[in-house]
Parts: sequence; structure tokens; C-alpha cells
Amino acid sequence: MESDGQLDPALYERAHGGDSAAMAELLQRHLPGLRAYVRLRAGPLVRRHERTSDLVQSVCVELLAGLDHFEYRGEAAFRHWLYTAALRKVMAKDAYWRAEKREAARQGAPADSGAAEALLLAQYRRLSSPSQNALARDELERIEAAFELLSEEHREVILLARVAGLDRKQIGEAMGKSEGAVRVLLHRALARLAGLLDAASPPPAGSTEP
Repeated sequence: MESDGQLDPALYERAHGGDSAAMAELLQRHLPGLRAYVRLRAGPLVRRHERTSDLVQSVCVELLAGLDHFEYRGEAAFRHWLYTAALRKVMAKDAYWRAEKREAARQGAPADSGAAEALLLAQYRRLSSPSQNALARDELERIEAAFELLSEEHREVILLARVAGLDRKQIGEAMGKSEGAVRVLLHRALARLAGLLDAASPPPAGSTEP
């Protein structure tokens, strides 16, 4: 994830000064996490009708168009700004499909490319322990199905912590909780997700069902 290391502050400063190329580079570096966030936050309804890569591209285009309003206040604040924009896009699409119920869209959107799915899978692996890492493309659906069984609160805290890369204080501010409450909530959410993934895992090769 891009939040594992600090990016060059000069890049942010150039973006703050209106350098669209610098902003484009910042967005490019954040794409893997942004793509995973959008897909998981979208839920099955939006995923059925919209291609993740198209949604992410739309978010980036809108942010580049609104560069005049960008103010750099640190990398964490930049991530918060970025993921907030992504959340607005997802919520708008969800409201659209729920209201319209378009018959013509029932066939669904074209699937993302194999390369895009591989990047998503790499991000999804951050949601579970190494022993639970997905090993094949079909694991994307297994992880997404398990994620949908979580409560809204559990989904949000996992996404903010493991995908958006916000710290406990920032998550608390976003969710209206104390840092201690966030820590407990995240622990329980990850444990719940791990249990769901274990329950959905196919038996090892050569094993027999009880």
C-alpha cells in the first residue's frame, strides 16, 4: 500500500501549486488501494453494473478537474481527501442503481482485466493473515462475499485501517469513536472476517468432508 512509506513532500507541494502532472502521479501511486476500496465499498449492486476501473478513473478525473481546491496538509490528510471523494462516487452510483433499477443493465458491466484483478487480490490480502492469503482469481469472489456478511461498521473500520491506511485517531474522527474503541472494533472486525473466510475456504486437497 502506498501508505507504507512516505512519499516525496515536494510532489505534494507541486500538486498544491497546481501542477496537474504531480497530482496525476500522486493518484497513480494510490491506485491499488483506491481500487480495492472502491470495489469493496461499492457492494454487489454497484459491482454488478459498474466496472471498478471506470469508477476509479472517474474519481481521479474529478479530482484533477478540481485541483484548484486542493490544499496539501500532510499525506494522511491527502489519503482522507482521496478516499472521501471515492466514497461519494460509490454512494452516488449506489443511489442511482437503487432508484433506476434499469432492466437493460441486468447483464452487468464488463469484467475488469486480469491485471486489475491481480492488483485487487494483492490489496485484499491485507485484510487477512498470510495463512489466509488468496491464491487464485476465484478467491476475489470468496473474499468479497465474506466482506458483505460483515456489519456496516466492521466493513468501514477495516477499509479505513487496512485499505485507506488511516491511523486510529483519524478513523475515530471519521467514525465518531475514541482511539481505544477503534482499536477494539478493528480487532473484532478482522476476527469476524477471518472466521468468515475460514468457513468459506474449500477443504485442502486430498481431504474428505466429515
